[in-house]
Amino acid sequence: MLLGSVLVLLLFGGAGAASAHAALRATDPEDGTVLKSAPRDITLTFTESVGLLDDSFRVLDPDGKRLKVGDAGHGPSGSDTARVSLPAKLAQGTYTVAWRVVSADSHPVSGAFTFSVGKPSPAIVVADTGPTEDPATESLFNMGRYLAYLAAALLIGTAVFVTACRPPEPSRLRRLLWAGWGTLLGSTVFLLALRAPYESGAGPASAFSLKAFERTLTTRPGEALLVRLALLLIAYFFVVRLLRLGEERLPRAWQAAGGALAVGLALTWAAAEHASAGIQVPVAMTSAVLHVLAMSVWLGGLAALLSTLYGASSQLPAAVLARFSRLAFVSVTVLVGTGVYQSWRGLGSWSAITGTTYGHLLVLKLLAVTLLLAAARLSRQWTGRLVRVAAAAESQSVAAEAESQPVAVAAEEVPVAAVREAVPAAVVREKVPTVVVREKVPEVAVRDEVPERVGGPASAPEPAPVTPGPAAPAYRHGLRRSVLAEVAVGVVVLVLSTVLSGTLPGRAQAEAAEAGPATGGLPAASVINVPFAVGGATGKVQITLDPGRTGDNSVQAIVYAADGGLATVPELRLSFTLPAKEIGPIDAGLKNRGRYWGTNDLTLPLAGDWRMKATIRVSDVDQISVTKTVRIVG
Repeated sequence: MLLGSVLVLLLFGGAGAASAHAALRATDPEDGTVLKSAPRDITLTFTESVGLLDDSFRVLDPDGKRLKVGDAGHGPSGSDTARVSLPAKLAQGTYTVAWRVVSADSHPVSGAFTFSVGKPSPAIVVADTGPTEDPATESLFNMGRYLAYLAAALLIGTAVFVTACRPPEPSRLRRLLWAGWGTLLGSTVFLLALRAPYESGAGPASAFSLKAFERTLTTRPGEALLVRLALLLIAYFFVVRLLRLGEERLPRAWQAAGGALAVGLALTWAAAEHASAGIQVPVAMTSAVLHVLAMSVWLGGLAALLSTLYGASSQLPAAVLARFSRLAFVSVTVLVGTGVYQSWRGLGSWSAITGTTYGHLLVLKLLAVTLLLAAARLSRQWTGRLVRVAAAAESQSVAAEAESQPVAVAAEEVPVAAVREAVPAAVVREKVPTVVVREKVPEVAVRDEVPERVGGPASAPEPAPVTPGPAAPAYRHGLRRSVLAEVAVGVVVLVLSTVLSGTLPGRAQAEAAEAGPATGGLPAASVINVPFAVGGATGKVQITLDPGRTGDNSVQAIVYAADGGLATVPELRLSFTLPAKEIGPIDAGLKNRGRYWGTNDLTLPLAGDWRMKATIRVSDVDQISVTKTVRIVG
């Protein structure tokens, strides 16, 4: 039920645009600059390494036509740059560059910016960069990612539980092992097929493109998925061997092979995500691998323990609980250590905790981990009580056996003469026949006829079976409940961890902000479409704010008719109000410049959500006012 609810939540709640780790640091030429001569190349610099697509650059000339450019590649500075060559001759005017790359954490990133050759064009051609991700493709891809994480935890954790904790009935974990292996295999194939449409922002149907699939196999995320598939095929034989175990331990050679497979699987995540880029890559990769392994051993082991507690035909030995308790303690220690390092690496500053989405998610994860540790502590207490009860029961059993064993041995070794001397005559006459006493008494006869105090296996009372006591069932019931709580909260932690892996870290956001206005490209708030319908006339006004930030801005407003062609109106007014600071209205002072309305003298003093009011008059008596909210950044 819990897993199903999580998947439904992810499927229907993940359609929003995902934040990616790579942020644009700088552009060459810079956004909005006017160059005396045409540049030979366009270079983008990001906060971390990026992957390139066949369609990474689209350059539109002043008339809106697409230029034929060279193949995209990395610049001399390394994989954190993207470069494309331009034609030798460029006409005078403003050019729009729309770009799209794939960040190191495998998420696509896109944007646009402008530059001019000679002098700016009267009207800027606005490039539609398209959605970063198709909603259907994004939802399916995210579902595959979450399933892969859950399946890895189930496979690795259950295998470690069987190997290290040695439960009495390992065959009962067969379904968990095969479920983890099969789900991870299926989700890997699923992600490999959807990789190309996810990167290009296309629909799921484009997954059947052979050319796109071939390109995926040459990218780092695609190669990581291929390696994961190969490791899973090898892991099949390890699972088969593991399920053949009885009470014996897995040979050390097989243990080493299983450990290598687990590390290899964890590396396929670290190599394709944020740990492979940014600062301290070797340390970050090591930390990411340890984090994935510790998470898998703990959460997957909890699932295996829960299945064993509820499905075992007999009581689970206390030794198994004690082994898992020690294993879980080590896993938690590793998780805390690697989690602190990864949080520091992702945040970069204390202010990022409250000032970024990454920080907010990290706080939520911290709260969930705190609950998880509380449940783990409770489980550890129940485990300790069960171990103590079992130890006391075993001690009583050993003591009872020790009391009977020396007497039995003496009865076997005492000669018949000694029996005659030790046993009173009255007893001998009653219990031992005269002929047997006078003659050589067989040892069997002595054992059968010697009174109870002589001792022996037949005469000694069987020690009563020692049970753990009435507290043991209550302890086991408490352990089941606490482990179930751990599994439930653990799934939430796993979901938050996966969401964090696709969120822009505070450090990257700060680096992008420090680079200045050039990093923002053409912000989403810079282009606003205002539809209108008045007096029988319909159409829209496309308003461009450049750069769409505090300070001086230029405004270009183009009026389009319903058929998409240019339209003329006798008057167009634009004003801006900041209600939060009680500033405005500020009149933009638009002037009719023939093909468009514009001004270069609009000053917006503060950042915030400004109310932009556009008034369109189409005749002497027909006009309409439309208000839009515009985000102005500092």
